Amino acid sequence: MSKWKREMIKTSRGYFEVFVKGEGEPVCITHHYSEFNESGDYFAETFTDNYKVFLVNLKDAGSTDKAKHGYELSMVDAILDLEEIRKTKGFSSWIFAGHSTGGMIGVLYAIHFSSSLKSLLLVSSSAREYSSSSSKCIYNEHHPNYKRMQELMELLKLQNLEKDERSKLSKERTQLSLFKPENYELYFSKNIMKNISSSRLNFFSREQLIFDVTRKLSAIKTRTIILCGRHDVQCPVDFSIEMSKLIPETSLHIFEQSNHYPFLEEEDEFKRVLQNLMS
Repeated sequence: MSKWKREMIKTSRGYFEVFVKGEGEPVCITHHYSEFNESGDYFAETFTDNYKVFLVNLKDAGSTDKAKHGYELSMVDAILDLEEIRKTKGFSSWIFAGHSTGGMIGVLYAIHFSSSLKSLLLVSSSAREYSSSSSKCIYNEHHPNYKRMQELMELLKLQNLEKDERSKLSKERTQLSLFKPENYELYFSKNIMKNISSSRLNFFSREQLIFDVTRKLSAIKTRTIILCGRHDVQCPVDFSIEMSKLIPETSLHIFEQSNHYPFLEEEDEFKRVLQNLMS
């Protein structure tokens, strides 16, 4: 598997570390608190055969500029940063694809900058705060795995963890969000490693408590594709169904044998559905 090419992109809003791979139409991918590197990202790899993917480290992630003010870690600032990257690269428009919190950023991006997006792809995501309003969510205190997930998230924020210990904790955390946790090694077999930006995660933990853009979804004027696993415990399927009803030009597909990672849990089906919906 070829590595991603690292670029430092200078914009009016600062320097951004971006990893690029593939050929074709440009696709922008990011996540609220992931730190990407040359090894790439499992979700982003889904697109590299047919598109030129720009995998963006937001502020306080990787070698991208540090935030000087707290608000620079917000989702609103994230979409303003992405817009400047698009303009700097000279694209009149591009596709945005977001998984999980990346999809939440994508929703906001499309509400405010629909004309900049050729298409919007939302995978296992939501347009509003999902933890307190659904006991199906693993971040809800009534979910049976809530306590362990919270413990794992706190442990993974520690900067001095040994590599093997971090890998073990990360595996357990991910297995809690798989329909067939015993298939973890099969799904995550590539040499892809990424870290968590603790400052971004801490900011998101507060910001998501008041996040709700459902009343603005009608403002999205770009073609939107929504994909989700039937058994998703992070962003339960109900939130994808809700978005599909409120966004004007949308397609919805639910993967019946998937939890939070349908692009890995049903990889062939995911690619087939994606190709059909994107064509």
